[in-house]
Amino acid sequence: MEKAVEGGGPHSHTHKKVMVAIDENECSYHALMWVLHNLKESIGDSPLVIFTAQPSPYRSNIFPASLGTARLYCPVSAAPELIKNVQEQNKKASSALLEKAKIICASKGVNAETISGVGDAKQAICDAVQKLNITLLVLGDRGIGRIRRGFSRECEQPLPS
Repeated sequence: MEKAVEGGGPHSHTHKKVMVAIDENECSYHALMWVLHNLKESIGDSPLVIFTAQPSPYRSNIFPASLGTARLYCPVSAAPELIKNVQEQNKKASSALLEKAKIICASKGVNAETISGVGDAKQAICDAVQKLNITLLVLGDRGIGRIRRGFSRECEQPLPS
């Protein structure tokens, strides 16, 4: 389904600044392929922005401990070396994901710019959209990846127009 974009219809020759937010989910791949197939002409010479959000390693983890029939939950703070290790692993995973997407774009003749954020996926995506003045944000719509978890509820703040 195509929708008209401010400043022109779906076949307008104005170039859009498009961002595809991806995660490890298969639907992110389909969203990227949809953009490359349907919006290649409207992107023009602007690079396609590919974004992924790394989860924050600073969240407290909660581990259940069984005490007979009752359960006790206690937050545990991670050691600094564990946090550093988690950050490195998240960075490697994000880099690999973005590199794969960039290779796919290059194979379709589209110049891509990759960006990674850290923290809550919904907030990181919204921040990137505002910071980069994105015209069109594309997300995969099925699955349970970080993006869907972030956008599964209605956004508290609408994306900028």
